[in-house]
Amino acid sequence: MLIEHFPPLEPDLVTLTVHDDGVAEIVVDNPPVNALPVAGWFALAEALVAAGANPAVRVVVLRAQGRGFNAGVDIKEMQRAEGFGALIGANRGCHAAFKAVYECPVPVIAAVQGFCLGGGIGLVGNADVIVAAEDATFGLPEVDRGALGAATHLSRLVPQHKMRAMVYTSATATAAELHAYGSVHSVVPRAALVDTAFELARSIAAKDPAVIRMAKESLNGIDPWDVNRSYRFEQGFTFELNLSGVADRVRDQFGKPDAR
Repeated sequence: MLIEHFPPLEPDLVTLTVHDDGVAEIVVDNPPVNALPVAGWFALAEALVAAGANPAVRVVVLRAQGRGFNAGVDIKEMQRAEGFGALIGANRGCHAAFKAVYECPVPVIAAVQGFCLGGGIGLVGNADVIVAAEDATFGLPEVDRGALGAATHLSRLVPQHKMRAMVYTSATATAAELHAYGSVHSVVPRAALVDTAFELARSIAAKDPAVIRMAKESLNGIDPWDVNRSYRFEQGFTFELNLSGVADRVRDQFGKPDAR
């Protein structure tokens, strides 16, 4: 296993709770910014697969505790590790988690507060419905980290030219902007975020579960492109940047004044 050399997770980093009404709640809690280590991405994927495999589950709410929804991969873990094991693990872990959201047999509602960056975009871009707090911002700062990826998912949230500008500049978009594009279902005060997500989830859970599962499969079947393959294509360029040494140089310079 690619993750066997990485430290075990804290027990509450990713939790899965199945409520009596058929709503499964998956919560990520990894302070300070919910950047996930390699094992965390795989744990999140496992929780999503488990939720979808449970016949009692009719819908999933994916949310996070703390300041922001997700800050992507744990760059510090990657920098500490020798060789490319952490890079391979992070790439495979992200792919597994994004794929698990997309292929979950029931709808996945992402409840987003604060920052949603990097890998967070992969999660929400593959979700079925997004509910966002008023303070939520969405972005791909990958070029500032010497990496690429999840433009596949960002392009599901914003128009193509907006996506390209965001990738090149590492600029973020607000929840209000995404709501205007139609990719965010609703924007609410942070205090109302979880209740709003659960209210929407219960409205889906009240439907016939066989029909809802069939609806999810049918909607995935008419998608205009294969998101799993598209993301793996992007990841290949991240490997090139790392193998060439460019990624290390960019990460080492990140945050330093006038670094180029």
